[in-house]
Amino acid sequence: MLSWFSGSSDTARDKELQMMKKPGFVESDNITLLAKGVLLRGEIHVEGTVRIDGRLEGDLQTSGTVVIGEDGVVQGTITAGTIISSGKIKATVRATERIQLLKTGLLVGEVHAPAFSMEDGAKFQGLSDMGVTSWGDDAQKLPGNVRDIASQRPKAVAMAGENA
Repeated sequence: MLSWFSGSSDTARDKELQMMKKPGFVESDNITLLAKGVLLRGEIHVEGTVRIDGRLEGDLQTSGTVVIGEDGVVQGTITAGTIISSGKIKATVRATERIQLLKTGLLVGEVHAPAFSMEDGAKFQGLSDMGVTSWGDDAQKLPGNVRDIASQRPKAVAMAGENA
């Protein structure tokens, strides 16, 4: 019997199971599994849900959901509708709906999504872009004791004779 949750701790496994039981979690009957112990280098382009418990070095693209288990490792780029991870990601990650890092999740890289959530214990290092382009008129209404951070940044100064 193939275990969908191979290697996951009980709490992470329970959380992943709860999420997968939600109506609409699996968009179709098309589920792609990269099992624990499997290394894939290259590109994956699929429709539907992708579960990674192994290692992917490359690009993953789906309009569905990507679930990365505790033992899962992805290096490259991920483009999906929803991304849920309790594993390790070193990538540029793009989601049209949301990205969720579970307790054991680690993400190093860029995040582009309208919604990004992290459980206590999850770790993120990098840049996030949630689609906000400006403050609008609110920036002009800052309280008197709050200063614009751009005015606090040090200016670049060229030193003569240092680049010899």
